Amino acid sequence: MDSAESPDPAAETFVLGVDSGGSGLRIAVARAGADGARPAATITSREPVRTGPAGIDADHLLDQLLPAGEELAREVGADRFGAVCVGAAGMGILGDELRARLPDALAAAFGVRRLALATDAVTAYVGALGQRPGAVVAAGTGLVALGTDLTPAGGWRRADGWGHLLGDCGGGAWIGRAGLEAAMRAHDGRPGGSPALLARARAEFGPVGGLPGALYPRPDRPAVLASFAPEVARCAAGDAVAAGILADAARHIADAAAAVCPPGPDATVALTGGLLHLGTPLLSPLHEALAERLPGARLEPAAGSPLDGALALAAALAADRLALPVDGKLLQITGHVTGPSPRRAG
Repeated sequence: MDSAESPDPAAETFVLGVDSGGSGLRIAVARAGADGARPAATITSREPVRTGPAGIDADHLLDQLLPAGEELAREVGADRFGAVCVGAAGMGILGDELRARLPDALAAAFGVRRLALATDAVTAYVGALGQRPGAVVAAGTGLVALGTDLTPAGGWRRADGWGHLLGDCGGGAWIGRAGLEAAMRAHDGRPGGSPALLARARAEFGPVGGLPGALYPRPDRPAVLASFAPEVARCAAGDAVAAGILADAARHIADAAAAVCPPGPDATVALTGGLLHLGTPLLSPLHEALAERLPGARLEPAAGSPLDGALALAAALAADRLALPVDGKLLQITGHVTGPSPRRAG
């Protein structure tokens, strides 16, 4: 660039990204430039945001987000944030309170005038593929697949992400629940049980007869179920029941990817999320299932995480470079052109 030209305003803009999921909350700040946004500082909370009768609890999210945002702003020397993206599990179904409360709250706290409220599937998509057409499966505590061809007519295609009671098939909570069910079958002497998984359940949770009473009332039940998924993977090499659970999970994941993948011979599919850390016991049957369900599709490693996606969305919003389909539930953009005067963070 010629030295006499004005610098790109986005190069001096700080943005805030939020990733809220079943295992907690991650918040990061970045300086947004022409090459996107790289985290400059991050804060992690292991306390998942509560969900109540009105949906995702906006007060509980703000109680964690606002102090963390102030601390991050102080750390990088930001007076305000040019844009914020909040990506949250359940935003599409349970996010009405967040959509009603967050724009004004973040404008008052941080001078935010541009806000993206997205499902965690959208931030996972952007973290994995950026603003390109394709399909992404985000597999963590839950599981959701999202695809787009980037055309207005095509919009977003979504599969699953319906929560641990109605779906999230193949995700961490699904695998953990199936593993614990097999343990309980072995405890009872019913067919389909796994003595190996029963032993692991006892080691993790104590006497399994008390597990329902300890598990059912917990607000973080999906995360607790998902915590048993690594035990299923550890048993898979020597236990046919555990291996079968992971093979079933792989088929569910491939089904979700196929349901949202744009048509065409050169489709791009990416996988992202903590569930991939289960390694070969899951990935081997998963690659086989994807080859069967999506022959010819190009499987790419995810470029980044959902938190990276939230920062990239915020950076694109700050620089007017957003190319993704805007949707009232999956990706809502709020432009605050008027509002309270921002106070300096901190």
